[in-house]
Formats: sequence, structure tokens, C-alpha cells
Amino acid sequence: MELKMRLCVALLSLSLCLGLMGHVRAQEEADDMEMDVEDAIDDMQEEDVEEEEQQAPTSPPVPTVTYKAPEPMGEHYFAESFDKETLHGWVLSQAKKDGIDEEIAKYDGKWEVEEMKDTKLPGDKGLVLKSKAKHHAISALLLRPFTFDTKPLIVQYEVNFQTGIDCGGAYVKLLSQTPDLDLEEFVDKTPYTIMYGPDKCGEDYKLHFIFRHKNPKTGEFEEKHAKKTDADLRSYYTDKKTHLYTLVLNPDNSFEILIDQTVVNSGSLLNDMTPPINPPAEIEDPDDHKPEDWDERPKIQDPDAVKPEDWDEDAPAKVPDEDAVKPDGWLDDEPEYISDPDALKPEDWDEDMDGEWEAPQIPNPVCETAPGCGPWERPMIDNPNYKGKWKSPMIDNPNYQGVWKPRKIPNPDFFEDLHPFRMTPISAVGLELWSMSSDIFFDNFFITSDRNVAERWAADGWGLKKAAEGAAEPSLVNQMITAAEERPWLWIVYVLTVALPLVLIIVFCCTGKKSSASTSAAEYKKTDAPQPDVKEEAEEEEAEEEEKSEEEDSTGEAEEAAENDNKDDSTSNEVVDPDFVCFG
Repeated sequence: MELKMRLCVALLSLSLCLGLMGHVRAQEEADDMEMDVEDAIDDMQEEDVEEEEQQAPTSPPVPTVTYKAPEPMGEHYFAESFDKETLHGWVLSQAKKDGIDEEIAKYDGKWEVEEMKDTKLPGDKGLVLKSKAKHHAISALLLRPFTFDTKPLIVQYEVNFQTGIDCGGAYVKLLSQTPDLDLEEFVDKTPYTIMYGPDKCGEDYKLHFIFRHKNPKTGEFEEKHAKKTDADLRSYYTDKKTHLYTLVLNPDNSFEILIDQTVVNSGSLLNDMTPPINPPAEIEDPDDHKPEDWDERPKIQDPDAVKPEDWDEDAPAKVPDEDAVKPDGWLDDEPEYISDPDALKPEDWDEDMDGEWEAPQIPNPVCETAPGCGPWERPMIDNPNYKGKWKSPMIDNPNYQGVWKPRKIPNPDFFEDLHPFRMTPISAVGLELWSMSSDIFFDNFFITSDRNVAERWAADGWGLKKAAEGAAEPSLVNQMITAAEERPWLWIVYVLTVALPLVLIIVFCCTGKKSSASTSAAEYKKTDAPQPDVKEEAEEEEAEEEEKSEEEDSTGEAEEAAENDNKDDSTSNEVVDPDFVCFG
């Protein structure tokens, strides 16, 4: 039994260790799902590595990720990491917004190039929107215009809502190539081809993808909005982490919207935009009108129905319960409420203006122990004879003609554009924003037509940030302790989660039946087969000390054992208690 308990304790310890290791391993795998921290650490300086190896820290060191500015490696149209610490190449708008008060019409919101407030990657700079409740507008020209023909368009950039976001946007506009494009006059009405990025106000979390489509018949532009994603976007606005937003447009009219290199929305420009790219081939005739005698009623009251003679419309819906009896002890002469005897008239009470003062009413204390006070009345019950106002039953309308719809005619504005990807060329990227939150961090803008080049830029930029943020995150145990400090009831969950499997293991390991041992011993006696020596450690020691004396008495014991075996053969159905079996 002692040996079994030791095995159980060892098994419990092993189970607990494996469980904790599994949780830690799962956390580490989740943190490293998209970026291996070791790849980022390869760029650390050799001197720092040698110093860390020579030191003997008392606790595991936190991996340090050294920042290195990303460099575009392939064909691209725009690349900006802001690591030159200037706004060189960017133009601040000097314009004013039309149609609003003069005080807020100017685009005077402040922009700065700086590190994040709580940066995990020293040396990494970005573009920061600094002002609240201001109009902001800044833009930069592409290296060369992008023409929508046979190559895809890939746009990506990073956003970090450092102080959260209450109401405001963080989207970009790809400005259309026009002869009169002036970046100093960049306003909300400046023609753009694509608008893409996050936007939030209140509890409405959006991820815009809008493009302006040119009507081939009229030449007018109309905004087309992508369908709303089914993904839950809340965490991207609230976790204060840096997120990578990517838009991919393909010449086959397909599109993908990604956050942190994971697709959150996709579809076709032809089928998944609102309003649709192509108008319907037929429309309802605006000059067609419903005839006056058109009957759209599927049911009508039966004109031949007659109210039954015994139908009583005046019968009340409720009547007194004649079987009810006044409860014993009912106090008919006691009011349910009385004036508060302890109330005093306020000193500033003016009877001329306030009227005669009366003490406030309170429940009559005498009625607290009685079934009721005041005049007793029978309770009201549903009237079994109540029928209500009589109405003719409804029948199918013999003149029903269905719901009227105007006739269809060919749509005079119909067109069919099977290649909406061929949008207006773009020549600049801009941020034109209004925000009630400040310190929105933008970084690593990139526009290309090669997805591999975009992913390389993302790995060197956002991937490095993610590695640094992941290395600085607390361990799973610390996260659990922090959560329990905020919500103490979680300790109960933790205890139950650990205790329940332990109890089950104890039940299975430390309980058993003795019947198997008893049966085994009995079988040996029945068959007269030789028994193996089964001793506990203490019994083995005693057996060694008594070995000499047992050898001297072995002859007599053998004779007695033979006689006992003969007797046991005649009573083979008996079960011998293993506690009384002697092991030779």
C-alpha cells in the first residue's frame, strides 16, 4: 500500500508539471505563430550576446530585439518607414474645408515623427497624429504613378492606437492622377481612387475599402463600398498593439483585406460591392400606375356571416369571484395607510403658498400581521361568458389579384463593365483625418505589385515590432495572476481546474479491491501449485534474520503443510484470507 501511495504522488507531480509545461508551450507557440523571435534576435550585436552569456542572471532574461530599418527589396511604387526622422517628401495641407465653421475649417492638426510612447523597439520612428478634434491632412507623391492594367495592387501600412480610439479614422487615400493635383490643397473633396483602413466611432468598428468607379456612359464617379466583414474587429482598436493592414487588388477583379497577414474579408469587385458595379438591365416603369380597381387583399370579412342571437357583446371581461370568502382576521375598520405620527411640519412651510400641511402616509403597522385592512371586496376573475365584440370571420378574397408591381422596361442607363479593376491611376498617398483621439501611430507605408516584395517588407518592419512586443509580454502564469488580482473569483476557477483532475487521479490510483489478491491466494491453495514470494520490504528484512531458524524446522513444517494441503483438497470451495497465508 505504501508503494502504491508513492507511485500516486509521483504520478500527480508528473501530471501537474506536464500540465503547466503544456500551457506555457501553448502560449509560446501562439506568440510565435507568425514571427519567430529568434529570427529577429539574429541581428543583435555580438558584444551584447557575449555579455549576456558571461553573466549568470538569477531569472531568464527577456529577449531583446534590435531595430533595423526595413529596406524595399524589389519593385515598388512607395516605401516610407520615417526612420530618417523627418517629413521629407511629405506635404502638409494648407487648405480649408468647405461648408463648416471657420474655427475648425483649417487643416491645422499636428503631425510628428517620433517613437511610440511605450515602444518595445527603440529606434523605430513613425508618423504620429498629435491633435484632438482637429482636421489633419498630409500626403506624398508615389515614385511613379500606378496604372491598373495587368499587375495587382498591394497597399499596406501599420497603425497603433496608443491611447485607444474613441471616434476617428486611420485610413489612407490613394489620390487619383489628375492634371490639377496640388498636395498643398489636399482636402476631403480631392479626387481619390481608393480609400482603405480602420475607422471607429462609438461601438461601430469598421475597416473601409472604398473605390470610386467611373460610369462609362456618363463619366461620373460613384463610391463603391466593400461588403462588411464578419470578423470581430474590436481587439484591433483596443489592445494598443501595432497592426498591419493590407489590401490586395487583382486584375481578375478579386480582392483581399488582411490584418496582421490574416484575411478578414475577400470577394469580387463585380459581386461584393455596394452599390453594384453594373446597374440592372431592366427597371420598373416610373410611368406605370396601379389601377384604381386593383384588389390586393388576400383575405376579406365574410359578407354573408351573421352575428348569433345569443352573442352578448355587453358581458364584462371580469366578474367578482362568488366563491371567494373573506379571510379570518381581516380588519375592516383599519385603513391600509395612516399619517406618520412622527412627522413634523417643516419650519418654512407656508400654508398660503403650500396649502394645508398633511403628514405623509405610511403603511398601517396594525395591518402587518393581519391578512388585510379596509373594506373587503371579492377578487375579480375572468368572465366565462365573455365573448367581446362580434366580428365577421375572414375568408379568401375571390377578387384577389396579388400585389401590384409596375411593369419592367429596359434600363436607359444600363451598362456592363466587366473590368472594374481598371480604375483611375493613382499618383499620391494621403491621410485626411478627423479624430477625437490623439497619438495615432502610422508606420511603414508600402505600395507594390509584387506580393513577395510586400511580405518581405512586412517581415522586416511589422514582423520586427511583433517580435519585440511578444518578447515583452508577461508569461502565462503572470497573466493569470494579474487577471485574478482584478477578478478575485478567478482563483476559484484556478483551484477547481487543478483540484478536479487531481482528485480523479487519486480515486483511480489509490483505491482498489482486495478480492484479486484473495482469489489468487485461494487458487494457489486449491491447485497446490508453488507460490511466489511476495513480501514487503520490511518483511524481507525479517525473513533474512530468521532464515537459519526456518531451515532447522523445515522438515516438520513440510509434513504439516502436506497434511493441510490434503485437508484443503477436500474443502476446495473455501476462500483463504490472504492475510493468514504464510510465505515460505
